[in-house]
Amino acid sequence: MNEIFSIKDKVAVITGASGVLGGSLAKSFIEAGAKVVALGRNQATLDSRIQELTDAAFAVEANVMDIESLESASKKIIEKYGKIDILLNIAGGNIPAATLSPEQSFFDMNMKGWDEVTDLNINGTVYPSYVFGKVMAEQGNGSIVNISSMAAYSAITRVAGYSAAKAAITNFTQWLASDVALKFGDKIRVNAVAPGFFIGDQNRAILLNSDGSLTDRSKKVIAKTPMQRFGEVEELNGAVQFLCSEAASFITGALLPVDGGFSAFSGV
Repeated sequence: MNEIFSIKDKVAVITGASGVLGGSLAKSFIEAGAKVVALGRNQATLDSRIQELTDAAFAVEANVMDIESLESASKKIIEKYGKIDILLNIAGGNIPAATLSPEQSFFDMNMKGWDEVTDLNINGTVYPSYVFGKVMAEQGNGSIVNISSMAAYSAITRVAGYSAAKAAITNFTQWLASDVALKFGDKIRVNAVAPGFFIGDQNRAILLNSDGSLTDRSKKVIAKTPMQRFGEVEELNGAVQFLCSEAASFITGALLPVDGGFSAFSGV
């Protein structure tokens, strides 16, 4: 039974691998025996991050917002490994310029920030899927996992652009899953995970005070999370690995929440 969950020797491309979530997944996949290709915009930062994890990863500089950059990376990966089995679209996230303060309304939105956050989170997933998914289509097999969000389920204040983009990712996941299965067969699957609330570099100032105590916003999050805590970044690894394994061979177009029950609980 354990073999069905294995990703050993699979070539896994991970965008945003120099970040906290991407780095955690890279480490987890390497420990599971996968051949990890870590993609990032800055080669020096990427190399430093990968060295912290292991020398087993292949670091490739690529910009998820640039098709030519991704195509160049794809050629390097194929030259080295001859295939691409897995794509984890981890690059993305919210940005300060697109985050409203508690006193602001939508009409105070910095529209350049809106453009930046929607472009990063939508096209930053669509473009890698277009380039690396094409390799999977030619192979006749592969697995893509995208990152959605609790903000795709229902409205979360202050992050309109990020919320809209992640809702689009959920829809794109379903659309691409259907398209590739119908046209290239049942061995190519596209799914997404929807993380609940994890404290990272992007949201630390919103969820924690300078003394480490909970902000008013994070108290609301915990009140609506039945497990009564934030997630640990490593708690996403198993769900993602499962979706990439043969154990999920009949799962495509799915959105898997990893949220401590946040999406299931009404708060009452």
